[in-house]
Amino acid sequence: MSGREGHLVELVDDGGRAHGAALVSAAHQPPGRLHRAFSVLLVAPDGRVLLQRRAAAKTRFPLRWANSCCGHPAPGESPIEAANRRLGEELGAGPVDLTEVGVYVYYAEDPATGRVEFEYDHVLRADVPADVPLRPDPDEVAELRWVDPAALEADLDVDPRAYAPWLGGVVNRLLRPSAGTPGPSAAPAGLPADDASERSGGR
Repeated sequence: MSGREGHLVELVDDGGRAHGAALVSAAHQPPGRLHRAFSVLLVAPDGRVLLQRRAAAKTRFPLRWANSCCGHPAPGESPIEAANRRLGEELGAGPVDLTEVGVYVYYAEDPATGRVEFEYDHVLRADVPADVPLRPDPDEVAELRWVDPAALEADLDVDPRAYAPWLGGVVNRLLRPSAGTPGPSAAPAGLPADDASERSGGR
């Protein structure tokens, strides 16, 4: 086992209360164990958001477009502290001011790798300059692009398999912060609830 697969994640209940820990690798084996995660969206002054295409080496949903950065806090670590650490590791970005805009509980199965995502996802927003310096790690990130979030929502309906299955819910929390009540929610736009290969209960 190498890299972050050997790190610990914080196991939580449906209300986000911690009740233990597990290795990243174990938490993502079927049927999955609900654990704390975060998803960051960097937002430019014109409202566009930064997407990253996940590197081919990723163990879950490789080469899919996803939000700017995501990951797992260590047990006892705050999502904002963990998110700024991962922004530096993945994108070479300095610490930013992050605001939580909602929580998203979701379940998704990766048909390509057999891994699962079952996460209590803190959705975090940071407003950044248009010329924010970025130095993406090629082991983490294949490509970057800035997109209009409303256009992204529409494209999630047209071509959902190009995107990580949690992205629809993350963008929904950005555009509609009041939707971020903790707890299971309906499948996000672009992900039919009866899709056997990528079921989603809410990221």
